Amino acid sequence: MDNEIAPNEEPPSSRDSSDKPPGWSDWIWQLANRIKSVNELKERTGIAISAKTTEKFPLSITPYYFSLIRKFDYSDPIFKMCVPHEEELTEIMQDDPLCEDQMTPVSCLVHRYNDRALVFSTSVCSVYCRYCTRKRSVGVKDHVINDTELNGITDYLSNNPQISDVIVSGGDPFMLGTDKLVHIIEKIRSVKSVDIIRIGTKMPVVLPHRITNELVDELKLYHPIFVNTHFNHPNEFTKESKAACERLVNNGFVVGNQSVLLRGVNDDKHIQEELCRGLVKMRVRPYYLFQCDLVQGVEHFRTRVSKGIEIMEHLRGRLSGLAIPQFVVDSPGGKGKIPVMPTYLISQTPEKVVLRNYRGELVDYPEPAAY
Repeated sequence: MDNEIAPNEEPPSSRDSSDKPPGWSDWIWQLANRIKSVNELKERTGIAISAKTTEKFPLSITPYYFSLIRKFDYSDPIFKMCVPHEEELTEIMQDDPLCEDQMTPVSCLVHRYNDRALVFSTSVCSVYCRYCTRKRSVGVKDHVINDTELNGITDYLSNNPQISDVIVSGGDPFMLGTDKLVHIIEKIRSVKSVDIIRIGTKMPVVLPHRITNELVDELKLYHPIFVNTHFNHPNEFTKESKAACERLVNNGFVVGNQSVLLRGVNDDKHIQEELCRGLVKMRVRPYYLFQCDLVQGVEHFRTRVSKGIEIMEHLRGRLSGLAIPQFVVDSPGGKGKIPVMPTYLISQTPEKVVLRNYRGELVDYPEPAAY
């Protein structure tokens, strides 16, 4: 395979696939047939989108993900997440709110937390999410990590043995050919102090056909590998996405989900409950629910933090702990993730604490006398 970048109603894509064009299930075909211009988008939807937005923030939608759109307007969650909007040109936020560029000691590596590092494997994705934290760079210029950069990264990891957890991100690492991706993973795994490798990918959601037997067979040789994917709405659950997640889990990958709280997409407690239930049913652990970052061009997606707290209050007591993500704010200035949750500790004295349960009932909990 090429080592470079590869050119409640049931969702449409999980129905009988007999009406799909030849090659539909081939991830290379999906990439080759992406919608990448406003003219193509108008031909498919009949809707004219200003080219000004895509001149700054590129457009890319796989045929598979496009098929999940049920209504061609911004009330549809899939449409809103992948179709450009002129509000993206509103310049009231920051290009790099997490200060990743300032925490890059060597090319393609971010070192923010003491024991963790993030590696940028590529700058491209199959679908460009309109709320992306890395809108400043992802898709703007195609880049694949080269051997010089990779050697610089492994040298840095070797010289900083406190880093035991490496996240391979992008762009989307699964955009790479299998040989190229395996080469990256093999190099990182060769550093003795690295215990855990995580891969961040949206492919199970937007291009599940990429999760091939070849891919998982090659990668599982370097376990333990965790995969974090990115379902945001129940409409993204299909037979194909379920099969992709099952293929990963059945081959020993621990799969988690990092969703983003998005206005008009999933800022509803019942949608979030359905999302979490669906994820656990696929053996995908709801990991994080992110407050939308302070990124330039995503203000129309942002909610108040109180909305996330309201959703977490709803989930507690209705879902098992296994199905409840942690709501976090990735604080600006690169100061790290801060968990935010409803207030269950009402008062505290040396003798007892007063707690509130999910029903709103107050509970006295005695403290140990001698401590």
